[in-house]
Amino acid sequence: MTTALDVRGVSVRFGGHLALHDVSLAAEPGQVTGLIGPNGAGKTTLFNVITGLQKPQRGVVRVDGQTVTGLPPHRRARLGLARTFQRLELFGLLTVRENLALAAAQRRPGRPDVDPDELLEFIGLADLAESRADELPTGKARLVELGRALATRPRVLLLDEPASGQDDTETESFRRVLIEVAARGVAVVLVEHDVQLVMRTCAVVHVLDFGQLLASGTPDEVQADGKVRAAYLGALGAGSMEEVG
Repeated sequence: MTTALDVRGVSVRFGGHLALHDVSLAAEPGQVTGLIGPNGAGKTTLFNVITGLQKPQRGVVRVDGQTVTGLPPHRRARLGLARTFQRLELFGLLTVRENLALAAAQRRPGRPDVDPDELLEFIGLADLAESRADELPTGKARLVELGRALATRPRVLLLDEPASGQDDTETESFRRVLIEVAARGVAVVLVEHDVQLVMRTCAVVHVLDFGQLLASGTPDEVQADGKVRAAYLGALGAGSMEEVG
């Protein structure tokens, strides 16, 4: 099986600041891959490199074996790459259904092959189909962003802090949706400060610190890594990782 996302040797420098240094990781279809680290570790910068919003000084990005380094974001999207952002980026004046329908139409203009109503059922928002996006609470709006990304039928789905603003019930529902998305053959990459969500959902977890890959492995392996505990628990508080062990 071809690796859905393959990142090799990526380095990014902003002036005198080395934001990413020789970062390599992969994401496989059918599983959720976690990317964690303290604020400023380089997680969003790496997402920007993968999606074409940031040009790296060094490194290669491949989607389904095809090198996409140098391609603009819209070309990468057509190859099956989709993402969400830390800040909500919905079309606020459109309804929930219209947001999803627009994304589906962009994927195949004139011949959309995604039913927005089926997708709304899948993410649990069928009852809000006619609600305007800018009237939704943050937790629901995050689900709309997920649905809009899924409407493009991605092979690789990058999620940047998607549980932000969700309560415990919404987070658990969101987790179940992510697992089902992965089960359908999508490679999901999750950046999230909710460590419990990451450890309970991901098959593999990568840890970034000061732009470098500190550790990679299963959730159990990462939680047992002394370097991770020293770097990450210092930022989050001593109880954060023990709670999911």
